[in-house]
Amino acid sequence: MQNPKQTALARALRKHDTWAERLLWSWLRARRFSAYKFRRQRPYGPYILDFFCVEAQVNIELDGSLHGYPEQRSKDEKRDEWLEEQGIKVLRYWNGRLRREKQVVRDAIWKALQDRAPHPLPEYCRPGLCKSNRFSQERKEGG
Repeated sequence: MQNPKQTALARALRKHDTWAERLLWSWLRARRFSAYKFRRQRPYGPYILDFFCVEAQVNIELDGSLHGYPEQRSKDEKRDEWLEEQGIKVLRYWNGRLRREKQVVRDAIWKALQDRAPHPLPEYCRPGLCKSNRFSQERKEGG
C-alpha cells in the first residue's frame, strides 16, 4: 500500500523538476527509449525513485550539487544498497555530466536496459535497412 505522504511528495517533485530531469524525461517518456516504459518520481518502499523502468528493474537517479555533501552521499549509498537488495539496478549521474556527455549517458542507460530486459533494435536502427545502404548495395552489385 502506498504511503499518502510519499505520493504527495512524488507529485510535488514531478511539478518542480530540474532542467536535467526535463531533459532525461524527454528521452524516456511515452516509451520513446526503445519502447521501455519509465515512471517518473515513483514511490518504492521508503524511497522515491527518479526514473524507474519496472520491466528492467532499472532506476536512474540524477544528482545535483547537494548530493556531493558527505552526509547526502552516505544516504545515497544506503539507499542504493537497499534498492540493489530489492533487485533494482541503480544508475546515478551528475546533472553536469548529463549536460556534457549526453550520448555517453544514453548509451549507458541503453546497455543497462538491454542487459536486464532485452528489446529488439527498432527498425530504423537495424543494419541494411536504410535506403542509402540499399542503394550502396545495388551499386556494388551493378544494379
